[in-house]
Amino acid sequence: MTSTAVLSRSSTTTTWTRWLLWTGAPLCAFGLWQSTVAAQWAPQRFRELLALSMLACAAAWVMRRVFALSMASGLGIVWLLALLVFAGPLPVTATLLLGAAAVAVGGCLAPRASLALKCACGLALMAGVLGWLLPVPIHYRWVYLPALVLLVAWRRHALAADWSALRDGWRSSIAEHPRAAAFAMLALGLALTGCWLPTLQADDIAYHLRLPWQLLDEGRYALDPTYHVWALAPWAADIVQAIPQVVAGEESRGPVNALWIALTAVGVWQLAVALGATRRNAWLAVALYASIPLTTSLAGTMQTETPTAALLVWLMVLVAREPDAQEASGPAAAVLVGGLLGLKLAAAGLALLVLPWALWRARSRIGMRGALVSTLIALAVGGSSYAYAAIVAHNPVLPLLNGWFHSPYFAASNFDDPRWHAGFDAALPWHLTFETGRYMETFDGGIGFMIVLLGGAWLLALLHRRTRAAALTCSALVWVPLLPLQYVRYVFPALVVLVPILVAAACHADSRRAMSLLLAACVLNFAFQANGSWVLHTGAIRQVVRHVGNDRFLFENYAPERLLIEALREQGGPRGNVLYMDPGRCYVAELGERGRTVNWYAPKLEAAALSAQSDASGAQWVTLLQQQGISDVLIDETLLVPAERNALHRLGAQVRGQVGAIEWWALPAAGALR
Repeated sequence: MTSTAVLSRSSTTTTWTRWLLWTGAPLCAFGLWQSTVAAQWAPQRFRELLALSMLACAAAWVMRRVFALSMASGLGIVWLLALLVFAGPLPVTATLLLGAAAVAVGGCLAPRASLALKCACGLALMAGVLGWLLPVPIHYRWVYLPALVLLVAWRRHALAADWSALRDGWRSSIAEHPRAAAFAMLALGLALTGCWLPTLQADDIAYHLRLPWQLLDEGRYALDPTYHVWALAPWAADIVQAIPQVVAGEESRGPVNALWIALTAVGVWQLAVALGATRRNAWLAVALYASIPLTTSLAGTMQTETPTAALLVWLMVLVAREPDAQEASGPAAAVLVGGLLGLKLAAAGLALLVLPWALWRARSRIGMRGALVSTLIALAVGGSSYAYAAIVAHNPVLPLLNGWFHSPYFAASNFDDPRWHAGFDAALPWHLTFETGRYMETFDGGIGFMIVLLGGAWLLALLHRRTRAAALTCSALVWVPLLPLQYVRYVFPALVVLVPILVAAACHADSRRAMSLLLAACVLNFAFQANGSWVLHTGAIRQVVRHVGNDRFLFENYAPERLLIEALREQGGPRGNVLYMDPGRCYVAELGERGRTVNWYAPKLEAAALSAQSDASGAQWVTLLQQQGISDVLIDETLLVPAERNALHRLGAQVRGQVGAIEWWALPAAGALR
């Protein structure tokens, strides 16, 4: 073949790949035009992001002039200071101490790994150990704080070396591409604004706050699903949240999520480089990850998808690296898999989907003994909740799959949510993008637009030799979880892993023009950031900034129960147990064992409450309240029925506080009948 023919074939291939790369752009434009996405746009939030960007850049520019810092470093400092202001100095300090201790622990496992990988492994290991110790009364500040300090002191020389390596790597990567690094840091900071919010989401105040607050108040965790059917569900994420909360004495959700997001960003950068992207393109991958609306919305919650994304992307990094860099990755990979198992059963499923590629990559270095050791490590790190649930409730995944296990704590049926069965078909990528509200409690466009806009890059990633295996694996990560249940949030970790794969493939196909397409994806995602959750869409972050240091306004509007529980705590805490009498609201997780609800989280109480409602005199309610040792009741006054009102009056209960429609009734100590 002549050189002219080779050049002609290369030119044809290049033209074809360029056309394929850009096929998503007109499709995305058409989707925006014909769908209801534009009608659900919240322009105020986009204007807020522009204002924050200008303020952050101005502050970073001043630092650059005064302290000779790079713009990227200045932006990093700006966002850290903002986190200190909005999340509080104690939670941030406690989280930084947790991060340093995690690096110390992870360094024992993988001494040659990067600081971020050590931290991810260390967090998984610490959560794994504490998971087995939850019922033991050792979870106090006077235990946690010295333990963290001793870990840092013990490994201080290694930590100093890790910090030096991180600083040198940071400076060199910024020096090569200062503008790309600054853009990535700006985007990352805008995503971190979700960490400024107090804890408001329903799942958090009904479920995830239970473990951290119980450890803070009681020093142990009760392995009892009688009054909370999720009490024995995988708890690694909540344990990581609990450590700085116990140390600081207050909730630390925002700083902990910021730590997870930072670890994820470094992992995205590393995965992009491992797949052949340049360092400049790797910075763009970080920006694209930050721009996904769910990155910000999940930062305001305690949902497991944020830490799942961090551990999953680092697992992919370990698999994608060249063989000479994988020699000591086996234990670290096992710990990451164990961490995913400890986060959620679905997260463990994602790890299993990565397994075929991992085994193929390590086929010449791993034997049966190594595989067995790795399996045991993973089970030890992530198996505590499953073991305790099997022992206590006879169902290791309670309340899931109870049609098989028949635990007495839940109905003998497999838990399912019929809301998220919209259907799986070839048009699902389109529907997820432009009809997101059908697949999550959010607004259309809340997942971002990269599935459609960068669909051509996805196809190119499947065709390109360097990215093919990673793209096939990630395709499984995205679509397999959607087969049984079409729920967008569960796909978020896979989308994070997809980002560096798309960036690497796009830039390989057409490096110069791909930058424009990727930047457009970032801007479009940020424009619709508010569509990622109702909290963002209603301007909650604007209220945080306006009422800096005072979250009362947000609680009054979104979680009034938290203010009443705070008032109850300020008066010495409840004398007995606290019952939320409304079956539609169960937001008493922060009360730990003392919290009671009458919804499906507590099936026996739910059944007893339904029976009591039939007695208009309130006598059955009186008996139920006395049997449960109830000293305080929360209820929506607009939903108070005669049976409940009569019971409260017969017991001599009095209203002690009210926020909006939610009332706090206190029962007298004797609880005598009138």
